[in-house]
Amino acid sequence: MRRYRQLTSGERYALSALRKQGYSQAEIARALGRHRSTISREVRRNVKPDGFYRPKDAVDYARWRRSRTRRVSPFTAGHWQLVIAYLKRQWSPEQISGWLRRKRKLQISHETIYRYIWRDKKAGGTLYQHLRGAQKKRRKRYRSYDSRGRLAGKRPISERPPGAENRSRVGHLEGDTVLGGRDTHCILTMVDRKTGFVMIGKLKSRTVRDTSRRARSMIRSSPRQVRTITVDNGTEFHGYKGIEERTGAEFYFATPHHSWERGTSENTNGLIRQYLPKKKSMASVTQRRCDRIAHRLNTRPRKRLGFRTPLECFMRSSDG
Repeated sequence: MRRYRQLTSGERYALSALRKQGYSQAEIARALGRHRSTISREVRRNVKPDGFYRPKDAVDYARWRRSRTRRVSPFTAGHWQLVIAYLKRQWSPEQISGWLRRKRKLQISHETIYRYIWRDKKAGGTLYQHLRGAQKKRRKRYRSYDSRGRLAGKRPISERPPGAENRSRVGHLEGDTVLGGRDTHCILTMVDRKTGFVMIGKLKSRTVRDTSRRARSMIRSSPRQVRTITVDNGTEFHGYKGIEERTGAEFYFATPHHSWERGTSENTNGLIRQYLPKKKSMASVTQRRCDRIAHRLNTRPRKRLGFRTPLECFMRSSDG
């Protein structure tokens, strides 16, 4: 069965011109490649009391009718009960939408589910309490405050001590995680801002627990005191307070989406990619291999260090 298509504005203007030339509705239908009932319905709906069919008015009426039709929700109470059931399981609207579409149970966008939730909240409902994220409306997509990765009590990068900011003292590091393939295996890097001395730790997963445990081990094994560590706003660093309490190193957090504020880390990660290429799984990477890669980089002469090595400068540099 052929699916009905609305007449286009061009077809309506053609219909008007053919009527003025005295063509019958059947002849107009053949000329436009439409069924005669389509033409009959169009004329019946939009012809004026004076007998004239004006295409501009017909287009306006058609748009008005479509807008009225869209005000009626295509989703029944049963559909919403299905959505609510998954909401109560703490599924996100996007997960619900994707799951129902995949199972061919319901075609509904996550935006529609969000609108339903906020209407429910406005009416005094509690569906919004099942959302995992911040309990507010959808984030504005442009030039807006972004709550992702934010945690109360974080020290901003602007509060770093002068020795970290101007690279005048050893022991002020930048930290980051570097991903491999599609699995969870990755590495944690810490690099000294003044000398470029790097430490690399293997992570089986980028969780708070694994990251915190590896970070504590790396800080304790550092040949020199680690004073500060500047990281991005990734959730893997949300255990920073526990690391500070056990090691004495203070954490500072860069501005979201300002990767240039951690230029030393970004550059070092690029050097590591020579040994651990992008999109390649790190499942087989061991801590011993991480140590070998770090040693290679730390014993490689650098132009900015007067062709001395990071290891040499890190061990011998004064704190002044």
